[in-house]
Amino acid sequence: MKRISPYFFTLLLITTFSNTCFFAQDLSLNAGSDFVSRYIWRGMDVNNQPNVQPYMTLKYTSLQFGFWGSYGLSHLNSNDENSSFGHEIDTWLSYSFGLGKSLTVTALITDYYYPNGGIKIGNFNNYDNTNGPGAHTLEAGAVVAGDESFPLSLSCYLNIYNDRGKNAYFQADYSTAVNDINIGMFLGAAAGSKDNPDYYGTDKFNIVNLGIKISKSLKITETFSLPVYCSYILNPSREISFLVFGISI
Repeated sequence: MKRISPYFFTLLLITTFSNTCFFAQDLSLNAGSDFVSRYIWRGMDVNNQPNVQPYMTLKYTSLQFGFWGSYGLSHLNSNDENSSFGHEIDTWLSYSFGLGKSLTVTALITDYYYPNGGIKIGNFNNYDNTNGPGAHTLEAGAVVAGDESFPLSLSCYLNIYNDRGKNAYFQADYSTAVNDINIGMFLGAAAGSKDNPDYYGTDKFNIVNLGIKISKSLKITETFSLPVYCSYILNPSREISFLVFGISI
């Protein structure tokens, strides 16, 4: 039997180690949490109590994968209309690429899952199934964002699974800063749905999410600062507003 030179194994080991190092250099893992006084999502009052919202993100070059959750800090009464949405876990995957010198395009898909909604995590049945809705709602989205010289982003999202109304949402964001205070302004609208108007609270095109977010870092020690923010959110469609305070760690 012909023997393989030990130099071959040495070369193979070096190549494998080098490729692993290059992969590790482009790989990053991040985790943290927000604490919010109230959970408002796209102008909708999802959970009217303080929430902890943990997240973890794995990024490799332009590809990102992550989990995001929200949990109410007090017990929700089973008769509460928001009880099925008291806990939430979202799984998402995105890919970003440059468009010209100043624009970035991100395509993403998000899976919304509510652990205490009474449906097992493995149930993916759609509304067309006689067993009823599944545990997951899938949403496809796209974001076009400018650079620091033109800090405007436009985004659109469409439910593609487990929403009989195929609800769509659109948002424009603009960011600026005054000294050490960051300011974000946003305007969001829902396309509306006759088949599932409760999703965004409207059966026709309506502005549902209008507001401003102000954030800054509070210096605690010489080496540690605490990011805090406050958002004023107006839902013109439902004629209601919210003021939300949050802390990030």
